[in-house]
Amino acid sequence: QVQLVESGGGLVQAGDSLRLSCAASGRTFSSYAMGWFRQGLGKEREFVAAIRWSGGRSYYASSAKGRFTISRDTAKNTVYLQMNSLRPEDTAVYYCATRTGGEISGYRYTNTNEYDYWGQGTQVTVSS
Repeated sequence: QVQLVESGGGLVQAGDSLRLSCAASGRTFSSYAMGWFRQGLGKEREFVAAIRWSGGRSYYASSAKGRFTISRDTAKNTVYLQMNSLRPEDTAVYYCATRTGGEISGYRYTNTNEYDYWGQGTQVTVSS
């Protein structure tokens, strides 16, 4: 299996930036793509962004486009989520996940069911 560990969360003010990291270990050769999801208190987990390891094609939720950037460092088996212009509604636990099942249509990356392994999450809190 693949182990994922998120880091980089914290408490910031609206308009500030954060960069989250997700380090993968274990059977990383089986990982096809990585995704970032978030879950606010009492809410369902929602898609933020995803990226393919090969080629780096990325996908974003509407709420993330223009503000967030997902990237990967293949040598480090690490993916990042650069978050700019943060808003209070971005407050959530942010989770990274990996898909091992191969290529799918872009819109399917938004579905939690398309991912196989998940990290424990990192808290992001944005104050107004």
